[in-house]
Amino acid sequence: MSTMWIPTDNEKYGVVISGFRGTVPHGLPLEVGDTVQILEKCDGWYRGFVLKSPSIKGIFPATYIHLKNANVKNKGQFETIIPTEDSVITEMTGTLREWGIMWKQLYVKNEGDLFHRLWHVMNELLDLRRQVLVGHLTHDRMKDVKRHITARLDWGNEQMGLDLVPRKEFSMVDPDEISVTELYKLMEHRHRKKDTPIPTSTHHLFLQMKSLMCANLGEELEVFFSIYDSRENHPVSERFFVKLNKNGLPKFPERMERQCTLFVDLGSSDLRKDIYITVHIIRLGRMAAGEKKNTCNAQYRRPFGCAVLSIADLLQTERDTRDSKEDHMLKVYMCNTESEWYQIHENIIKKLNARYNLTSSNAGLSVALQLLHGDIDQIRREYPVLFTRGVAITRKLGFSDIIMPGDIRNDLYVTLERGEFEKGGKSVARNVDVTMYVLDSEGQILKDCISLGSGEIPVSEHHSFVLYHNNSPRWAELLKLPIPVDKFRGAHIRLEFRHCSTKEKGEKKLFGFSFVPLMQEDGRTLPDGIHELLVHKCEENTNFQDPARYLKLQYCKGNLHGNSQPVKASKESFWISSFLCSTKLTQNGDLLDFLKWRAHPERICDILSKFKDIDGAEIVKFLQDTLDALFGILDENPQKYGLKVFDSLVHIINLLQDIKFQHFKPVMDTYIESHFAGALAYRDLIKVLKRYIDRSIEAERQEHIQDVLRAQEYIFKYIIHSRSLYTLATGGQNEEEFRSSIYELFQSVRYFLSIESQGSSIITQTQAVFLSSFPAVYSELLKLIDVREVANLVRDTLRSMPDVLHVEYSLEAVKLQCIAKTVESQLFINPDSRCILLPVVLHHLHMHLQDQKDLIMCARILSTMFCLVKKDSSEITASEEVDMLVDSLLGVLLRTILEISNRSQPSGPTIRLQFQDVTGEFVACLLALLRQMTDKHYQQLLESFASKDGLRDFLLQIFTVFKILIRPEMFPKDWTIMRLVTNNVIITTILYLSDALRKNFLNESFDFKVWESYFYLAVIFINQPCLQLEIFSPSKRKKVLEKYGDMRVMMGCEIFSMWQNLGEHKLQFIPGLIGPFLEVTLVPQADLRNVMIPIFHDMMDWEQRRTGNFKQVEAKLIDKLDSLMSEGKGDETYRELFNSILLKKIERETWRESGISLVATVTRLMERLLDYRDCMKVTEVDGKKIGCTVSLLNFYKTEINKEEMYIRYIHKLYDLHLKAQNFTEAAYTLLLYDELLEWSERPLREFLHYPMQTEWQRKEILHLTIIQNFDKGKCWENGIILCRELADQYETFYDYRNLSKMRMMEAAFYDKIMDQQRLEPEFFRVGFYGKKFPFFLRNKEFVCRGHDYERLEAFQQRMLNEFPHAIAMQHANQPEETIFQADAQYLQIYAVIPIPDNHEILQKEAIPDHIKSFYRVNNIWRFRYDRPFHKGIKDKENEFKSLWVERTTLTLVQSLPGISRWFEVDRREVVEMSPLENAIEVLENKNQQLRTLITQCQSRQMQNINPLTMCLNGVIDAAVNGGLARYQEAFFVKDYILNHPEDGDKISRLRELMFEQAHILEYGLAVHEKFVPQDMRPLHKKLVDQFFVMKSRLGIQDFPGYARVSPIHLTNGSPRTCRNPTLGAVSPDGARLVNRRSPLSYPAFNRYSSSSLSSQASAEVSNITGQSESSDEVFQMQASPSTSSLSSTHSASPNVTSSAPSSARGSPLLSDKHKHSRENTCLSPRERPCSAIYPISMEPAQQTLTQQIGDPCMPRSDPNLSAPEKVMNPTPSSWSLDSGKEARNCVPDSARLVSPPVPPRPPHTGSPAKTYRSFSPQAFETPPAHPRSPHKSSVQSLTPSPTDYQSLGPVYNSPVLSGSSSSGISSLSRGSVTETTLTDGTITCTLIGSEELIKRENETFACMPPRYNLSEHGTGTSRRRAPLPHSLSVPPNAEPPALPPKPHVLRVHRSEGENRMDEILVRPRSQPRKVSQL
Repeated sequence: MSTMWIPTDNEKYGVVISGFRGTVPHGLPLEVGDTVQILEKCDGWYRGFVLKSPSIKGIFPATYIHLKNANVKNKGQFETIIPTEDSVITEMTGTLREWGIMWKQLYVKNEGDLFHRLWHVMNELLDLRRQVLVGHLTHDRMKDVKRHITARLDWGNEQMGLDLVPRKEFSMVDPDEISVTELYKLMEHRHRKKDTPIPTSTHHLFLQMKSLMCANLGEELEVFFSIYDSRENHPVSERFFVKLNKNGLPKFPERMERQCTLFVDLGSSDLRKDIYITVHIIRLGRMAAGEKKNTCNAQYRRPFGCAVLSIADLLQTERDTRDSKEDHMLKVYMCNTESEWYQIHENIIKKLNARYNLTSSNAGLSVALQLLHGDIDQIRREYPVLFTRGVAITRKLGFSDIIMPGDIRNDLYVTLERGEFEKGGKSVARNVDVTMYVLDSEGQILKDCISLGSGEIPVSEHHSFVLYHNNSPRWAELLKLPIPVDKFRGAHIRLEFRHCSTKEKGEKKLFGFSFVPLMQEDGRTLPDGIHELLVHKCEENTNFQDPARYLKLQYCKGNLHGNSQPVKASKESFWISSFLCSTKLTQNGDLLDFLKWRAHPERICDILSKFKDIDGAEIVKFLQDTLDALFGILDENPQKYGLKVFDSLVHIINLLQDIKFQHFKPVMDTYIESHFAGALAYRDLIKVLKRYIDRSIEAERQEHIQDVLRAQEYIFKYIIHSRSLYTLATGGQNEEEFRSSIYELFQSVRYFLSIESQGSSIITQTQAVFLSSFPAVYSELLKLIDVREVANLVRDTLRSMPDVLHVEYSLEAVKLQCIAKTVESQLFINPDSRCILLPVVLHHLHMHLQDQKDLIMCARILSTMFCLVKKDSSEITASEEVDMLVDSLLGVLLRTILEISNRSQPSGPTIRLQFQDVTGEFVACLLALLRQMTDKHYQQLLESFASKDGLRDFLLQIFTVFKILIRPEMFPKDWTIMRLVTNNVIITTILYLSDALRKNFLNESFDFKVWESYFYLAVIFINQPCLQLEIFSPSKRKKVLEKYGDMRVMMGCEIFSMWQNLGEHKLQFIPGLIGPFLEVTLVPQADLRNVMIPIFHDMMDWEQRRTGNFKQVEAKLIDKLDSLMSEGKGDETYRELFNSILLKKIERETWRESGISLVATVTRLMERLLDYRDCMKVTEVDGKKIGCTVSLLNFYKTEINKEEMYIRYIHKLYDLHLKAQNFTEAAYTLLLYDELLEWSERPLREFLHYPMQTEWQRKEILHLTIIQNFDKGKCWENGIILCRELADQYETFYDYRNLSKMRMMEAAFYDKIMDQQRLEPEFFRVGFYGKKFPFFLRNKEFVCRGHDYERLEAFQQRMLNEFPHAIAMQHANQPEETIFQADAQYLQIYAVIPIPDNHEILQKEAIPDHIKSFYRVNNIWRFRYDRPFHKGIKDKENEFKSLWVERTTLTLVQSLPGISRWFEVDRREVVEMSPLENAIEVLENKNQQLRTLITQCQSRQMQNINPLTMCLNGVIDAAVNGGLARYQEAFFVKDYILNHPEDGDKISRLRELMFEQAHILEYGLAVHEKFVPQDMRPLHKKLVDQFFVMKSRLGIQDFPGYARVSPIHLTNGSPRTCRNPTLGAVSPDGARLVNRRSPLSYPAFNRYSSSSLSSQASAEVSNITGQSESSDEVFQMQASPSTSSLSSTHSASPNVTSSAPSSARGSPLLSDKHKHSRENTCLSPRERPCSAIYPISMEPAQQTLTQQIGDPCMPRSDPNLSAPEKVMNPTPSSWSLDSGKEARNCVPDSARLVSPPVPPRPPHTGSPAKTYRSFSPQAFETPPAHPRSPHKSSVQSLTPSPTDYQSLGPVYNSPVLSGSSSSGISSLSRGSVTETTLTDGTITCTLIGSEELIKRENETFACMPPRYNLSEHGTGTSRRRAPLPHSLSVPPNAEPPALPPKPHVLRVHRSEGENRMDEILVRPRSQPRKVSQL
């Protein structure tokens, strides 16, 4: 068995018929239907590839492949396969495959309608494909199937947005095989066919009778439909007749043709609103509808009802339902009196309601109607079902708008109008029944010659309907008489009149008759019109067998027709109307005389004179007979009748030009070829024609001459055919005579054309008529004259036309039309004659194009010419023709395209379409000419320029035209094939022209403009959408690459080559070409990028040589990158390639370092721009969008200092915040731009959405907008600051109106602060780990400010929704390095606690809690979270001995809130808190909570006392049960004191806190007793008893002296607190300040605190966190079991948190005993306990008490408590924050107590964001002039300051934006870093007793005048600047905005020392730099 793979010879192409998984080695997976190309074979296996994936090759079984025939091109390694099947089948197969992929996407996109429609079309195409492949179709059927296939393919391609396919005879065309102009015509034809369907002038109405719904019908009905013209009051069509049974249904349901009809040949004029469908219904039954059966048994036709429907309603339905068949229900009406029946339809149309009403049975007629458009053959093709099932054809009355020669009709329409009858001796009027017969000349009744309407077969006799008791009946009943032509002569109509009796047996009695002959004796038929017939009396037994007896009688009144026998006068008459529609009979006597001219030879002249008056329809009906008669008369006497016969022939020829008769031209052609026999007629015809042309010069009336010239085509046909007959008969005699006569005729023509009009337009019009019909003569002349002779005759004739263009425009247009027809004629197709005609044609074209006249016609001529001139260099003729075309047309074509493109677009849609058409035509002509040019032609062209200026102008011109050609709007969107051809021609031409550019415009002859135009053209070329192959489908991309290659790479290589040739001239294109070249490199094509990116290195090198740096390159790269990448260009691959290529190039340069810096900067910018673009693709505003925008904004600000881009992204970020309703963040964002502006009058230009205005005005607008957003975000404190600043500006300009508004707004903000509730948000730490995150998030951690009411679980879910591919980490440990480097996304989320910096405001009990809440969660830089763990041996009886807390503090790069809801963590600090420190913190927090509640109760801030009650109960109960005793056991024992001597102070502090707590509890119980309600007195008594138990257990008999002062001092109802009895302690070394915190100095802002400790021990140590609400919230709390912790055991620090990942409940990582470890770190310190404590059993009563008054702030022992119940209270501690680095925490709290912050009044100058107060120790050297209230301070700035005087240490000046007087955007600069230290000793504060304090405070209030600002000194004192809330670059130790002053605060004067301090501390503003005004 052979194992060799051998190439296949014949097996090259096949289709997979069975799926193959490819599980064998090197197997190729196959799906059924795949097409494969086979390369090799071996033992029943093939090796090859699937055509849709040619890069993947493999083996597959040969039996799975069905082989098909194919042609192989380029056989070998790069061979391609072309299937030999029908091209339509090939196209259909490829298209269906492409649709199949897109069809599935439609389902995914939920486009159900298109999905199902495409599915039906695909199935239909598959059925048609099978029919074609079977090959059993006839030729005509095959054409129809292919037409149907291509129509469906085009429809599907259009719906799916695919390319338009050019076709010729249903097959796709190869663009290379036809000229570009022909390709354009094909594309335009398909496009027009698709977009603008040709309006059809013929319409048809389909009608289907369904049923008549009527109650109690009981009789058969006859229904007649017709189309009625209410304007002319006559029917338009015949009637359609349907018989219904007694149930109202069709009588013959099996016969569809009896139920359906097609009203055919309706013209466009018949579709108007006054055209109606009328329905007349006749019943068959008794005379009266209600008669009894025994009255009469006779059956009569009686009126039943009528209905109408407007065509306008049908047209509206068609527009709404798009050609769907629509059912209509028509109401049936009956006239009030039967005498009105004949016009009931008119009454209904006119809505004459008094004359009709609804039928008694309220009948309704159901019909289906549909309008169809197109000729009848088209309808048969498009709606075959209608005709296969059967449909009756209802014709139009008379001929249609267009008469076809094959139409044969012989219909006589007779309408029974009315009658006048006598009573006949009866007392009542008669019931007249009319019976109608058609009889022949022998009296025999013609069978089936009376038709009541289509749908039913004709009958031999007809009975009219009967009108009851009416002697003057009016029927208006239309009948059609289809009488054969041979029976027409001698036939007549007989009408018999009978009275129908109702009383007798229903018999009908004959009382009279009338008759009328149908043809007169001279052969004329009955004339159209109304005829009044005589009624002849007769009896019932009258015998009509012999009609000769009555035919002799007079039948019409007035003896109209000369009957010989007179009749006795009769009062009875009968009226009928007749109308003949026949192609065989005529009513015209003059035509009959003409056809029978031989009977009256003496009247020939008279007959010829009357010939022009004969109706044209009559002439064309008898066209052959008429022409025979005409030429018979000519043969009779040419001299006498020649001129009149010629005129009559001209009349007939021009008659056929009418659109109604134009289809009879083939009849005349047939007559000339087959029946014409006038062999000598040519002589007379030439003679008369020459006579008319010669006379035209002098004739005053030119109308007849113009008629003659219009007919010259057929005149020449008669001349040529006559001469041919003569030559055939005589053997070619008199040939010279004939030629001579022809040349003489053309000589006359040339003379006639050469005459210029001298003020008269008559001759001009005649010349125009001749030229318009002259080209039709060429083909006739070629039948007898040599082609060159004819070409010479035509050339001379065309040359005889005057060259000047000042003649009338109409003649110029006709001349051009004549040339166009000449070019399209057979004469021009022949190369021999074309070379003769081409010069004269080009001459006229050149003149018209130069003057820009008749461009549409010129384009048409050029297009036809280029279709004929083939590109074949082997033919000398073709090469010469191209030479002529290039010399004559190339330059003028370029100018024409430029002129057209520079014109303004016309407004009208029709004109715009023509404009687009003519542009495309000229473009196609230019492309065709360029494609046909060879090397020789280009060489001759470039050498033809006499100077370089001419060549320069030509190059600029052609480059500009090429830019126009590749515009997207040049061709429709789906013309990809045309665009590819255009680009192929352009790049070929550019390759030729680039040589000329190098040779002629380099070195000394360098021309910047030409080179610039060249480069820009190349860039535009590469960036075309149609060349971006990456967006194409694989099959389409493969086709393009096979045919044209990647033209982008070709052009890129050409750019690189040309750039290298520039040399030192490159400097002229730097930086101009950086942006365009950058755009080229962003194209996702690797080869192109590799070619183009090195150009940037070259640019850097050349600029480095010139200037020593490459700042221009850097600036331009950065500017363009932003705009280009925001458009979707560029990718990660490009970033890496850009970085690697340039770094490799830069390595060897001397400027390597600066180059690497530039590349790194640009690369970082790309990273951020790519992330930004990816984030912006999401429609919703999420954190990614905002975070990415912030990252990019900061990059522009800090790294590359791009002001304009910085401001643009400020506003983009602002818009994102507004969309997400982040109003506070939006305000902070806009504040960034506000800080760049000054209060100056400098004019700013229009920028973004800002108009041109002054800087002051723009800053005012910004201020107002920011204030509005702060208001919406409930950040009123910041809004107040801006209000003050703006008010100060208004006050400066005395704008009191706006000043008043600002003051009122400020007051409103104060009211909102006091009245409206604000929620405190949660804060969450989020870590983004892994390489899959965007650059600005990757491996970074952030702190995020949550939304209102958003807890940890909701936040986690939101983050996972934003990052659906992320994995949530279930622990809080720092991730390992593998996580950082993983190709995945990991999210680590847990809650953190804010650490506010502004402690003074939060420590003041007098300030309401809802004011403090703002400072607790705003301007926060630091956050923390705690993790408890045991160190050393764990004491099971008292776990507090070994319970430590690991505290992590996170410092952000910016404070929250700010310009984003999240900021990156800048620094993290981890400290460990000892058990003793933890205990101290627990007690401090609980004491502070008690103190706050007592103060609120004393000041009446509580609405009820329940919060205080619960808190007291929780603390006392826990202390009684041994909580504090555990602390004593742990820390007060001798062993601990000896082992930890360094903790002596801390132990003392713990003891003080325990005594202090007892003291506070005692005071609290006193307050509680005062306010407790009566029903809670027992509980109060129990609390008092338990309190004494607690004191005894603690061993407290009395309080020490230092604690005897009440912890709460009240003066005038305002609580004041004696702060920090022990201000501080000096460490043993005596030099270092030790920061000791007083039990009263800790802030009261903590929401979460812990209780004291209970007395019972537990196996596990827990930190149970409690929940304390704000004052308003606490008042509304009710006691519940979840808020009590009376049974708690040992408690740890309130900040000690559990290691659970989320909360204690449901945590997957918590063990049953809730053990603590480093691995189980808590994610939510607010929402769960540190550990679980086993609950202690309680007595029922005690449990009840616990449920009622449990302390929400006590530790919890129940591990199942809900998350909100387990929130802890954070408090910063001194030992966990300073970390030994700086001395900023070494300031005693007293320094802070003396000077609480008060916001000063803003100054009137300077920007608040640019002015900072820097505090130093010198600020405290000068004491204040007056004692100050502890609540007020003059040295605290309103907003965060760069220097925090509370923690003196390093001071960081933030990066600020320095501005200038000429710029609206300031530059970005980094401020310097300064440091402030303590130089003059320590800062101390004297403790003032409460009484003395109150006294001094009262004195201060009494002596000081009120003022807004503590920095004011009085009149004339300048106000200091007020800093704004800073959103950027504020150091972590800066303070947030302070509390705004209260209205009653008194103003304090400032000392001179303080004034000097202000002068020293105001930081000078950096010098501004000049930038462009925005």
